[in-house]
Amino acid sequence: MATPRFRDQPPRDGGVINPTDEQLEGATEDGAPTPNEKADGIAGEKTTTGGQSNVEAELAEERDRNLRLRAELENVRSRTSRELLESARYAAMPIVRDLLPVLDNIDRAMEAAQKSGEQGPLVEGIRLVRQQLLNMLNQHNVREIDATGAFDPQFHAAILHQPSADVPADHITLVAQPGYQLHDRVVRPAQVIVSSGRPE
Repeated sequence: MATPRFRDQPPRDGGVINPTDEQLEGATEDGAPTPNEKADGIAGEKTTTGGQSNVEAELAEERDRNLRLRAELENVRSRTSRELLESARYAAMPIVRDLLPVLDNIDRAMEAAQKSGEQGPLVEGIRLVRQQLLNMLNQHNVREIDATGAFDPQFHAAILHQPSADVPADHITLVAQPGYQLHDRVVRPAQVIVSSGRPE
């Protein structure tokens, strides 16, 4: 015969009508969760909280990675645009280098004609060709380098140092070959003779 239960006393089996022996062993007297069940519930809550923290950390890491990739992409775009502009700006550099020896030969021909006293339409024709070539170079932003005053290794190449009573030291006394630059870039430095100061 089953033991009668009091109305105000919760069943030990947690409300199961026909509990098994294992359920009876694991049940508390008042039907509350056992310590193991409490521990399992707390562990589950901690696992859920830990999982949320991991997801948030992964999202933050992904956002940071995305920002870095966007910044890197913008840098690549800026660098590529700058390189393209620079390439177009100095695209004429090889042609200018090839034309400068032609201009040098024309200058030598003019100088030889002047020394020999030659005049006439041939000399005038050479002068006009020289001027036309200079105008073409100027249209493409090619300028002759100023080779007066103080020596500047960025634009001048010293082929000789010699004393001078009239020119201060480290100043140009003579231009052996003119130099040219395309925009702000030197195509060919001016070859110059530089004063070493007053003779001793």
